[in-house]
Amino acid sequence: MPAQSIMNSSTPLIELFSSIQGEGELSGYRQIFIRFPGCNLDCAFCDTQIDAPSVCRIESTPGTGRFEEISQPVSLGTVLGIVNRWCKQLPNAHHSISITGGEPMLHAELLADWLPELNILLPIHLETNGTLPESLPKLIEHIDFISMDIKLPTSAATPVFWQEHRHFLEIALERNVSVKVIVGELTTEQELLQACKLVAAVDDEIPFIIQPVTGRDGRVSVPAERLMRFQARAAGQLSDVRILAQMHRFLEV
Repeated sequence: MPAQSIMNSSTPLIELFSSIQGEGELSGYRQIFIRFPGCNLDCAFCDTQIDAPSVCRIESTPGTGRFEEISQPVSLGTVLGIVNRWCKQLPNAHHSISITGGEPMLHAELLADWLPELNILLPIHLETNGTLPESLPKLIEHIDFISMDIKLPTSAATPVFWQEHRHFLEIALERNVSVKVIVGELTTEQELLQACKLVAAVDDEIPFIIQPVTGRDGRVSVPAERLMRFQARAAGQLSDVRILAQMHRFLEV
C-alpha cells in the first residue's frame, strides 16, 4: 500500500490516552493506550466500553484525564501525530503503546498496516483474549509484548477456548508473551490447573498472572488465602506465577 494511503487508513476508535498499565506483566509501566471497539466475547466481569462511539475521545494533555472529542473514523496519520507529539512532550516517559479493546485482533487487517508505523515510535504491547490465532502471524513481526487472557468459564461465563489459546500461545512465543487468568469467587482449582496445564504444554516459563476480580467498589472479591492456594497449585506446574490486582483501580486512573 502506498505510504500516503497508509497514513489515510482510518477506523473508529474508542479512545487514545496516556496512563499506567494496571494489569499483567507490564503493570506499573506508563503506556499510550489505543482502544479499539468490538469484541468476540461477552465476559461477565467486563467493565470496558466495547461499542464504537460516534466520536473518539482523545486525551487533550497526556496523563491529565481531560479529554476532547474528534470525529470518526480516526486516521493513522492522526494517531501517529498524537503519539509523536506526546513522546516529544514527555521524553522517555512511555514504555510502549498498548493496543487494546475490546478485542483488537478483530482489526488484524488494519493493524497489519498500522503497527509497523507505530512500532517506529515505541514498542508495541498487544492485549488480547487469545481466541483468534489465525490473525496473529501477519502481526507478530511488529509486536514486542503480548498479554494473553485465558477466559475461565466460571469467572468469565464464556465457552472454553483451550485449543485456540494453545495455538495462539505457540505463535506468540516468538515475542515476550505472558498469560493472565482472571479469577472470581466461583473459580475452581480444577479449571485453574487446566489453564496451567495448557500453558506448561507450550512453555512452562511463560509468566502466569493470577488476577482477582475487582468489584466496581474497588474491593477484591477473592480472599487472600484462596489466592495463595491458587498460586501454590499453579506453581507446581509453572515456574513464574504471580498474583497481581488491578493497579489502575487503586490509583483511580
